[in-house]
Amino acid sequence: MKISVVGGGYVGIVTGTCFARLGHEVTIIEIDAGKVAAVNNGQPPIYEIGLEELLREHAAKNLRASTSFASIASADCVFICVGTPPKPDGSPDLSFIASASASVGTHVKNRASYCCIVVKSTVPPGTTEKIVMPAVLKQAGTAGDAIGFAMNPEFLREGRAIEDFMHPDRIVIGSNSPRAGELVEQIYQGISAPVIHTSLSAAEMIKYTANAFLATKISFANELGNICKHLGIDVYEVMKGVGYDPRIGPLFLNAGAGFGGSCFQKDVSALVHLAKEVGEDPVLLQSVLCVNEQQPHRMIALLEGKLGSIAGKRIAVLGLAFKDNTDDIRDSRAVPVIRELLQKGAVVSAYDPMAVPPMQRLFPGIEYCSSAAGALNGADGCLVMTEWPEFSRLDKEFDLMAQRIIIEGRRILSCKGADGICW
Repeated sequence: MKISVVGGGYVGIVTGTCFARLGHEVTIIEIDAGKVAAVNNGQPPIYEIGLEELLREHAAKNLRASTSFASIASADCVFICVGTPPKPDGSPDLSFIASASASVGTHVKNRASYCCIVVKSTVPPGTTEKIVMPAVLKQAGTAGDAIGFAMNPEFLREGRAIEDFMHPDRIVIGSNSPRAGELVEQIYQGISAPVIHTSLSAAEMIKYTANAFLATKISFANELGNICKHLGIDVYEVMKGVGYDPRIGPLFLNAGAGFGGSCFQKDVSALVHLAKEVGEDPVLLQSVLCVNEQQPHRMIALLEGKLGSIAGKRIAVLGLAFKDNTDDIRDSRAVPVIRELLQKGAVVSAYDPMAVPPMQRLFPGIEYCSSAAGALNGADGCLVMTEWPEFSRLDKEFDLMAQRIIIEGRRILSCKGADGICW
């Protein structure tokens, strides 16, 4: 099929590239000319395992990028993959969704053939029906059946997105008609996974619910880990025993510094805001956010318990990305840690295999090193914030520290003498 993907951000670039791999003719529409040029040259504008190889294979063949919306006029399906960043009150900013929908509507005007508009961005229930559909139909000048609408949420983990797209647990398709739902399902031919057809609003809610539940498991594990810390119990032993219960499962029970990234914090906050709008008091969801907000600061409390005042002390921060295999620092737990260290007068040295450039823009005044050893050299303390596999091999590098005080926010180290936040 001919597919247009509106938005060349993380979701858009992965979605478009993977659709090209499935054999479709794909155009990614992106306003950033630099991103467009990169995609057309087979160079990924973001870091994601396997993405560069796929781009090189399909760019200038059945995959291209453009700043123009012209491809929509002949597209069988248009996927809207624009951002929905959080507002100060926690609600999602839907202005990009509204703008993209109006642009899409303009370019499907007077079409003779059927076209399906699919929302892939994470949006509150009712967005496709109340914002996307009216905006598209108004600009298209039609209220007929020539345009279908669907909601197809993404479940992609950064660092493993290509694998998740090609081998998903499920494919969720909400639609306003059987024809629209069937068309979207056909696009995924070649991928083996259960297909779940729902209403538009149910598909939107499934995405929020999944992320909120996973975030809840993490905060639950962290709260139990904090209790276990006081009792001298290894929370990882506890969660291993708990995770064998099929009603619970072993995933997302790794206690540590909390969750980060572009999804969990944003989506739980949006769900809290939505609940309050309809008159509910989301006590559990608010607690999930509260535990996560407090968790990284516990690492500094542990550090101060060993060092005393950290004013003037050199503190190494290993890991800046919110997780391994990505350069994404959005809601990284390293951000509040570095901010508090600086507020308390510490001298910060930092290292991350991928995420130094974006963190430099946020904290330009700290020392960024080209290796873990460089960051550790002369340090009075060390905080490990990201589970990069290379950190598991560190040992003698810690001997470069002025004082070998190591606090783990992720259970990744194999050396002796490290103290975990929850273990």
